[in-house]
Amino acid sequence: MSKATTSHLEKSEISHIENEDRSLTDLKQSESEFAFSNEVEDEYANLPESLQGLTPEELTKLEKKTTRKIDIRLMPMLIYIYILNYLDRNNIASARLAGLEKDIGLVGNQYQTCISVLFAGYILFQVPSNMLLNKLGRPSIYITVVMTIWGVLSTCTGAVQSYGGLLAIRILLGVVESKTLASRNSILYAGSLISSAFSGLIAAGILKIPGLKGQSWRWLFIVEGGLTVASVPFAYFVLPDNPSNTKFLSQQEKDIIMWKMSKDVGVKDSDQVNEESDLQGFFSACKDIKVWILCGTHSWLVAACGVTNFFPTVVETLNFSRTITLVLTAPPYLIAVVATFLWARHADKSGERMLHVVIPLILSLVSFIIAACTLNTGARYFAMCLMVPSLYCAFVVILTWISNTVPRPPAKRAAAIAIVNCLSNSTSIWNAYLYPSGDGPRYMIAFICNCVFIALAIAFALGLAVRLRILNKKIDNGSLNWEREFGKGFDASKINADFRFLH
Repeated sequence: MSKATTSHLEKSEISHIENEDRSLTDLKQSESEFAFSNEVEDEYANLPESLQGLTPEELTKLEKKTTRKIDIRLMPMLIYIYILNYLDRNNIASARLAGLEKDIGLVGNQYQTCISVLFAGYILFQVPSNMLLNKLGRPSIYITVVMTIWGVLSTCTGAVQSYGGLLAIRILLGVVESKTLASRNSILYAGSLISSAFSGLIAAGILKIPGLKGQSWRWLFIVEGGLTVASVPFAYFVLPDNPSNTKFLSQQEKDIIMWKMSKDVGVKDSDQVNEESDLQGFFSACKDIKVWILCGTHSWLVAACGVTNFFPTVVETLNFSRTITLVLTAPPYLIAVVATFLWARHADKSGERMLHVVIPLILSLVSFIIAACTLNTGARYFAMCLMVPSLYCAFVVILTWISNTVPRPPAKRAAAIAIVNCLSNSTSIWNAYLYPSGDGPRYMIAFICNCVFIALAIAFALGLAVRLRILNKKIDNGSLNWEREFGKGFDASKINADFRFLH
C-alpha cells in the first residue's frame, strides 16, 4: 500500500474519531442544556396566575422589592414592641439595685421566686397561645391587645406593697408573655438586646431624677409600663396579618411572597395541600424526635441564659456605684446587637446551622470559666462582654433552626415552636435559685452549672445535626417517609427536588 493511501486512511480514521468526539460533546451539551431547562422549569413551576408572564429576572426583582416593602412596614413596629416588652421585663432587676427587696420586705429567696414565677404562667399558656394565634390568623389584633394588657400589668407593679402583690403581678405577666412571643421572628431578638442595653441606662436616668424621694424604683414600672400602654395600640394600624390578606400589597406582591414561602420550605403547592387541625399538628410535633432534640438544645441554652435575669446583680460584683453599675450593663448588650445580626446573616448566607450554634456556645463556655476563676475587675467584665453576645448568637440561630427543621405543616410548625419555647423556658423556673445574693461575688455554683448546661446544649446540637444528615441521605436515596415529616397527603411529587434539611 502506498504512502499516500496510508496517509489518506489515517486522516480518514482521525476525522471519523474527531466526528464521533464532536457528536458526543454535542450530545452531552444538549443533555446539559435540557437538564438546565428542566431545572429552570421546575424551579418556576406552579407559579400563581398573576406571575406567569414574568421572566425569572422580573420575578427576582419583584421578590426583592416586595420583601423590602414588607420589612419597612413590619420590622420597625415589631422591634419597638419587643423593646418595650423587654424594658418592662428587665426593670425588676434594676429595681432590685434601687431597694425593692427592702422596701416591700422580701426575705430569703422570695425575690428569686418572683423572678421564676413569671415563667410558670408563660409555660402554661405558650402552647395554647401559639395554636390560638395560628387559628385566628390576625396577629395585628392579637399582639396589640396582649401587649397593652402587658403594659397595664407592668405599670401596676409600681404600686405593689408586699411579696404577695408582686408575686400575683408576675404570674399575670407570665400569662401575657406567653401570648406575645408566639408571633415573633428570631431576628427581632435585636429588639430585646437593645432594650436590655438601654434598660440600665434608662433606670439610671429615672433613679437620678431630682425630687424622687424614697422607693424611686416604683417609677421604673410606672414610666416604662405607661409608655407601653400609651403607644402599643397604634400597632394595630401598622402591623399586617399575613401576605394573603395584607391590604398594602398588590395581588402580584401577595402572590410572590406566598410562592416564595412555599418554595423555601420545599413545598410545590400551598399550605392547603394538607390542612391539619391544631390538635393534629400538636400530636404530630410530639411524635417527631427532631422536636425533642431541639428542646434539649434550646432548654440547656436557656438554662445558661438565666444569668441575664440577674445581670445587674452580677455586674454589681465589680464594686462600682449603683449608677455606674447600671451604665456598665449596656455595653455587653450593645455588642450583642451587632454580633447577633452579623452571625445570623452569615448563618443564612451559608445555609449552615450546627457550627453557628456550637461556636458561640464554646465562647460562652469560656466566658463562664473566666467569671468563675478570677475576681480581677478587667477580666470579669471582659467575660461579661463575651457572655451575653455569645449566648444570644446561639439563641437566635437555634430559633431559626426550629422552623428549618419542622417547616411543614403550619399547625405542626406552630406547635413545635411553642413546645420548644415552653419547655426550654421551664428551666427559668429553677435556675433563678442559682443566684442567691450570698453567693456573690463569684457565683461559683451558678457559673459551674452554666458550664455544664452549655456542654449539654452542644451535645444536643451535634445530635440534631447527625439526625438531619440521616434524613437528607434518605431524601437522596428516595426512602424518606414524607407524610411522617410533612403531614398527610405529602409525597415526593409535592416536594421540590432540591429540598434538604439545614444542618
